[in-house]
Amino acid sequence: MQDSAQNPSTEPTASADAPAPAEAQVPTEGMPSLAELLRAAELKSAEHHDAWLRAKAETENVRRRAQEDVAKAYKFASEKFAGELLSVIDSLEAALANDNQTAENLHAGVELTLRQLNAAFEKSNLVAINPLGEKFDPHKHQAMTLMEAADDKTEPNHVISVLQKGYMLNERILRPAMVVVSKAKGS
Repeated sequence: MQDSAQNPSTEPTASADAPAPAEAQVPTEGMPSLAELLRAAELKSAEHHDAWLRAKAETENVRRRAQEDVAKAYKFASEKFAGELLSVIDSLEAALANDNQTAENLHAGVELTLRQLNAAFEKSNLVAINPLGEKFDPHKHQAMTLMEAADDKTEPNHVISVLQKGYMLNERILRPAMVVVSKAKGS
């Protein structure tokens, strides 16, 4: 009794043989074992890994096909334009093959060939820049020299002569026009 008097705690202690409280007991019937849960998780992991490998391979295939398409597009980008030029070269070769050309026939043939070439340029969005009379634009024109205008109507900084046409391809300058620009009188 002295023991209980010295120990103010009156709570009974659980012995090792005593059963666990009811709330801590988990029924094990119908529940998979840890080994079964591990095996299921491993199978699920293998499925996900396989799906990841397939997705990675598909991504690589798409990337490779895209690179091939870009290479082909670059390689054959001028195919349509080259096809348009075939009629131009045919006309030039026919003109050179005829030994009995008159000046009038040769001139008419050159005009026809020029029209074919301009049609090919139009189909390929290649546009000539012929800025005669326009205000000088350093983005489209290359000034070769400055000259006083022959008449009083021409304003300074305008194109008074085109030495060589320029060309734009799809709104991008391929070659600027070489021009003579007017300057103010007396300058």
